[in-house]
Amino acid sequence: MKNSFRNILIALVVLVVLAVAASFWKAEKKLPNLDYSTFVAQIADDEITKVTMQDGKIEATDKFGRQFITYAPDIKTILDRLEEKNISITTRAPIPMSSPLAPLFFLMIMGVWMYLMMKQKKGGTLDKKKTEITPEKSIDVTFDDVAGIPEAKEELVEIVECLRDATKFTKLGGRIPKGVLLQGPPGTGKTLLGKAIAGEAGVPFFYMSGSDFVEMFVGVGASRVRKLFEKAKKNAPCIIFIDEIDAMGRSRGGAQAQGGQDEREQTLNALLVEMDGFKSDKTVILVAATNRPDVLDPALLRPGRFDRQVTILPPDVKGREKILQVHGENLKLCHDVDLKIVAKSTPGFTGAELANLMNESALLAARQNKDCISLDDFENAKDKILMGAERKGMVISYEEKQVTAYHEAGHALIAEILPDADPVHKITIIPRGRAMGVTMQVPLDDRHSYTREYLLARVMTLLGGRTAEEIIFNQLTTGASNDLQTATEIATKMVCEWGMSERLGPRAYVTSDQGFLGGDSAKRSYSAQTAQTIDAEINKIIEDCYQQTMILLDGKIGYLHKLAEVLLENETIDAEEVNIILKCKEIGKFNEKIMRLK
Repeated sequence: MKNSFRNILIALVVLVVLAVAASFWKAEKKLPNLDYSTFVAQIADDEITKVTMQDGKIEATDKFGRQFITYAPDIKTILDRLEEKNISITTRAPIPMSSPLAPLFFLMIMGVWMYLMMKQKKGGTLDKKKTEITPEKSIDVTFDDVAGIPEAKEELVEIVECLRDATKFTKLGGRIPKGVLLQGPPGTGKTLLGKAIAGEAGVPFFYMSGSDFVEMFVGVGASRVRKLFEKAKKNAPCIIFIDEIDAMGRSRGGAQAQGGQDEREQTLNALLVEMDGFKSDKTVILVAATNRPDVLDPALLRPGRFDRQVTILPPDVKGREKILQVHGENLKLCHDVDLKIVAKSTPGFTGAELANLMNESALLAARQNKDCISLDDFENAKDKILMGAERKGMVISYEEKQVTAYHEAGHALIAEILPDADPVHKITIIPRGRAMGVTMQVPLDDRHSYTREYLLARVMTLLGGRTAEEIIFNQLTTGASNDLQTATEIATKMVCEWGMSERLGPRAYVTSDQGFLGGDSAKRSYSAQTAQTIDAEINKIIEDCYQQTMILLDGKIGYLHKLAEVLLENETIDAEEVNIILKCKEIGKFNEKIMRLK
């Protein structure tokens, strides 16, 4: 019905446009032009039989029946001459400045435009967007599908029980939580947890994104919030899940806010009012997810609105193993695959990244026509995710390959020498992604905090590649750009954030405001003199690490040559081969062991 009305309205507007155009521009014959002096001469020679005049424009017909157009500068003079020759004269009314239909056309267009604008402002067609209600039978996600975050699941089990039987908690005078905020880095399973709550409780599930409430016209988002909660109350008990709530729930600005900012504030105000307006007999729980809890309005986070804030972080090794088991249920794994080994080799991976690892492993195995997924497929998939795909078609000269081999050997040798550094997992000089070579380190255990010794060992490992190039080739290349950037970033955080400078002491000079998304932007508040001291301390850390790295590589120059030689021959070596090289004292013996290992 609405589409038909819209089509009729469009057709009416088109017809009016055509009618007005026809009134303005009538089709007329295209006649040849004749200069005025020739026209006067033809009048004198009695060649003109009749004329039609309109505002100085003359359409004339001669005795041969030919028609032409000319223009008279003086109508009175030409009229006298025409009358003297008894020529038939016809006149037309002057062309009006505007058509009678023009005002009607203009008013109609303005009326249609104002009608549409008023509908949009009142939440008309823009606010008709339906809130998705997923029936109970279509929510097939339960807590069994969510692994690796047991603490978060325990927090949400009570929410499920409230949805199933609210009287269990209200009979003692307690109040059902109104809102749960799930906060954490991307890919940790916040949306999956929201669906699992609805699946466990067996209640309707309303899903919307925070950006769905933000529109250009003020009032549309607020109207949409009111209609969402009105519909939810009619379907209580139920769950409202708002993903990326920071899109609509950012901190409100000052009195100068206008336009889109004003719309966002009105939307947020409507949300705050609706969360306060829950009736005690309506079990409607709002679950929201965000990566940026730091930018949310304080009024939104207070108890009584979001009563519980659940932080979901990347899983530990046990959590990663359980996540791999969940995603591996539908995959054909080889009998020798131990997911515990895969979990230990993927520190810092989120649930989404682990799911991607399982999928990439299955695709790699299928590409090779295998019957099952082996550990090698997991290893290759992990290398592809962390280091990028192999650039097999890239042509590299022997000189560049040699420099890359010594560069990666420098990284690996420093990592193996320093006791606080993470052990080497794999070294390759095959170009991957944007890197010419990669030295991969995998920690033995998950780290949640870092010592000063570990950070210094990390900086020295990063500088090992550039230092090896300088020792062997007495030259510098651009291959260490990313290493230098990372080393400088670590040294800067040691001085400015973690208070690891002896000269500056336990002080923090920056305040990060990026929530769980990280980034380099931070608030700085210190004097110019302190800035000079900070720069000096950063330079001191990097310079000291560089000098120590130079001394260590000079003392192990033979092992550096051995590692580089094996890399040039095999292009990729793993941790076991690195250990054999570093334990053998004679070149012939380690070559024999490497070949036997191959």
